[in-house]
Parts: sequence; C-alpha cells; structure tokens
Amino acid sequence: MSLEILGMVGTKEASETRGSYLGGPAVDTAYLTRFAQAHDTSGFDRVLIGYSAVSPDGFAVAGHVLANTSRLGVLIAHRPGFTQPTLVARKLATLDHLTGGGRVAIHHISGGNDADQRRDGDFADHDTRYDRTAEFMDVLRRTLTSGEPFDHEGRFYRFEGAYSTVKPVRPGGIPLFFGGQSDAAVRVGAQHADTYMLFGEPLEQTAERIATLRAEAAKHGRTLRFSLSTRPIIADTEDAAWARAEAILTETRRRVEAAGAGGVAGAALGIRSFGTTESESSARMQRAARQQVHDERLWFGVTALTGPGGNSSGHVGTPSQVADALLRYHEIGVDTFLIRGFDPYEDVVEWGKELIPALRAGADRVREPQLA
Repeated sequence: MSLEILGMVGTKEASETRGSYLGGPAVDTAYLTRFAQAHDTSGFDRVLIGYSAVSPDGFAVAGHVLANTSRLGVLIAHRPGFTQPTLVARKLATLDHLTGGGRVAIHHISGGNDADQRRDGDFADHDTRYDRTAEFMDVLRRTLTSGEPFDHEGRFYRFEGAYSTVKPVRPGGIPLFFGGQSDAAVRVGAQHADTYMLFGEPLEQTAERIATLRAEAAKHGRTLRFSLSTRPIIADTEDAAWARAEAILTETRRRVEAAGAGGVAGAALGIRSFGTTESESSARMQRAARQQVHDERLWFGVTALTGPGGNSSGHVGTPSQVADALLRYHEIGVDTFLIRGFDPYEDVVEWGKELIPALRAGADRVREPQLA
C-alpha cells in the first residue's frame, strides 16, 4: 500500500464548534451509520475509533461500522493494560474473519493523561505504561502469528501455552499502529509498531521526527510507516478557506468562554481534553502553536486556544492547495494521512469530491520513476 487515507468516526456529532462528547445520549446509531458510510463513499481506507475512559466501547463501534460499509476498514484505538494481549489478539482476528479480511487494525495508546487512566483503574506512571505497551505489543503479535502454543513470562504478563486458533485472514496480519513522542514512546514504537502516528507539525519538525524514528527502528532491523494527523479546512478559494478558519476559531472561542475551558467542561464542548495531559506530543503541538501559521497553510489557531489534548492543527486552502501541502509530507516519508474535520460529517463529504482524489493522483505522481 502506497498512500493510506484515514478518517475518524464518533458515535455522536461533536467537535470544537458543535455538539458535546459528554452531554446527551452517548450513542446516536443513525449518525454513526451515516458518518461511516460517508467515509466509505468518499474513498477513505480506514476510520479511527477513538478511546477514552468515558467513551463507548471501540470494538463494538468497529463491528457496527464494518457491518454497515462495504470496503471501509477500522483502526481501533485501545490502551494496553486493561485487557490481556492474548484476548485482544483473538478479538481482532475474529473480527477480521467476520468482515472479509484486511479491514481491521489496532492503535496502541499508552496514555498521556493520568486522570483519564485512573478512571479505568490504571495508576502506573508514564514510563511504566510504555514499558507495558512494549510487552503487550510483543505478545499480541506473537499470538496473532504463532503456529504453536508458547509460554511467556515478563514484567507485566505471564502465559503458559498461549495460542489462538483464529489467525488474521491475510498474510500481512493485523496492522499495529502506535503513537507518542517521548523518549520512552520512541523506544517502544520503533521496536514494535508497523505505523507510527504523528500529529500535524510543520514539515521541518516532522522530517526530524521521521529521521529519529527511522534511526531507532534500524537498530532493530525494522522499517516503519508514518501517519500524519491534520484537520483540513477547504473552500473554493484560498480567501474563503481562511475566512472559514477564522469562523471556526471564533465559534470555538465563544464556546470555550461560555463554558470555561479544559477538563470536563472542555469535553462537554466537544474538545477532547479530559484533564491535564502529560503527553509530549501535545506539548510539542503547543510549542508549535506559538506561531499561528507554518509552511504557508498549516494553521494552529484552535490548538493555541484549546490547549493540549489532541490533534487540532489543520491545513487551510483550496482542495488542490491542501493536497499539494500534504504531498510535501508524503515526499519526506509520510505514508498515511489521518484527516478529520471541524464540521465532521460535512467535511468528509466535501473531501471526497476533490481533496482525496487529488491526494491519490498526486501520490501516484510522486511514485512515478523520474526520467533522466
């Protein structure tokens, strides 16, 4: 696979400018169905299903998405430490078989928010969580691939005769995604991940991170794919796109000021910030947000306003301008783009018309051999 395009679905309509993650019913089945089908129609490869300690179960949501789409895959976020890796392996492989194969992937989030970890009973510190993730991913992969029972005794897990009769349908297995930018995260992800997920930082910083991660992976004889998360804001003209960005910022500011920023109040606004974060990825984003625009069209307006808590930077312009900006990341090694909108459903529909076709066409040109 050369270029992979991911979206993100939720069980209700919520973003910085609309709805709420905490208020009202947690699951709007009709909306989730419509949202997933829009991604399928618009040409996305997979959709991320997020995780928090107060959210609906990701595996159940994934089953609904897969049952109501024809080709769309899922990327199920989870936190190691709450379910045994042998059981997660069987859950993934079973879902893979029930949906035709190749549509299931898993994203490991070690956790950068102590308060949200403790809601699920996890009181381990930051580096311990990453050590646990490393062992979890090792056992998970072994369970998915081993042709015979195996024993394992580590710091966090112990198994005797571990084995799964159900294996992934395709030879490539279940792709293992991973995220984090601390030194502990780099060490773990480089050794165990297939795809390493990055937030939408400027080109120079992204190139530096890719070089660091490649060098670390090479120590283990491995190569990595890289994913970049961004929140595209498009319109028919560049001026109209920037005007839309300002309108998004104005509405987000109004909601933050009306309810009080951060924590549960922020979540009620559709801002994924469930308490103070210890995430190095989020800290890097806040440092980048000291300058509102980078690389001509990478915008950090909402990032600076809402503070740490997730991917909130976005590329602004016409569909062709944004596609060209993203393809510059593709040229330095990004293989996957995770794009989600401030107007979640409407943006997915719009991106399917021009942005996604332009990205795929541009990626094809990048791959074409250059003639002397």
